[in-house]
Amino acid sequence: MNVGRPRTVPFRGSPVTTGIWKVPVSGPIRARGVNLAGDDQADRSVHGGADKAIYAYAQEDLSWWTVELGQIVAPGTFGENLTTAGIDVTNAVVGERWAVGSAVLEVSQPRTPCYKLGIRMADQRFPSRFAAAARPGAYLRIVTEGDVAAGDEIRVLSRPDHGVTVGLVERAYHADRSLVRRLLDAPELADGWLDWAQHVLGYLIEPDPAPPAEA
Repeated sequence: MNVGRPRTVPFRGSPVTTGIWKVPVSGPIRARGVNLAGDDQADRSVHGGADKAIYAYAQEDLSWWTVELGQIVAPGTFGENLTTAGIDVTNAVVGERWAVGSAVLEVSQPRTPCYKLGIRMADQRFPSRFAAAARPGAYLRIVTEGDVAAGDEIRVLSRPDHGVTVGLVERAYHADRSLVRRLLDAPELADGWLDWAQHVLGYLIEPDPAPPAEA
């Protein structure tokens, strides 16, 4: 488990406040509302909220990045709260529910990186590199409040049969617009993504919403 409070850092001569720095914690942490105890986001207009309460990233993907970058990528490096093991996060189905500790969490969407990930990695090209790797991690809603701790088993309680995974959503956004229609098969997908898909498909005539980007 990794949590962190926002901090202000320099970026191109100006201060930027970000909550992307997370550090591992031991012992039970309460998952409730839109956050974990001890965790916060700097800009709730694009980060955090019910659909982005907890960010999960696989240890297997961190290990892949360790080889790719030639340096250790430790848990929490990408701002994830929950570093998983043995769970294929990229192929988690949107709406899939996990029991972690005494909490129940629901997969809601992938992560799309913005410039703050570049700040964290000291490389402003890194967000594009992260997107190209197609290892987005998954945001989770808190369905049932509870305590979670490092080492807790993750049990998949249920999985929708629509087959729309966080990886598919990520590919629809970054690589293959022919997949966009599939997003509408997943009612559990965060509203911002469903709105974006409908605009791309021409179903809505209101001004195009901002893309679902974040840090």
